[in-house]
Amino acid sequence: MAKSEAYQPMAAIGEYETVLPFQAVGVRPFIVDEESLSGFPELLLKLTKQNYAVIFIQEKLFIEFSTHVNEINEKYSVSVIPIPGLKGSMGTGLESIKTSVERAVGMDIFSVN
Repeated sequence: MAKSEAYQPMAAIGEYETVLPFQAVGVRPFIVDEESLSGFPELLLKLTKQNYAVIFIQEKLFIEFSTHVNEINEKYSVSVIPIPGLKGSMGTGLESIKTSVERAVGMDIFSVN
């Protein structure tokens, strides 16, 4: 099957066990462990500049490098989405969605009064 000109790849960044299953659905996994952790910001920027449309990031990394993730979200049109690790969700995904919707709509539509 030929790739169309509009094709934009997707990536998943995180620990081996978390991101490898994404490969089964066409998402390119990038393994980040304790030894390669310092290279995460450069990897994220590289993928962004290579026109990846969606980058899934393990929540632990999403939180630790939130400054870099926020810069990417503000400057580029890539969708950066947190995913839970093997230990389960840390609540970052829901908070990220809430923040994005609040920014788009101008108010917190999820609040319960």
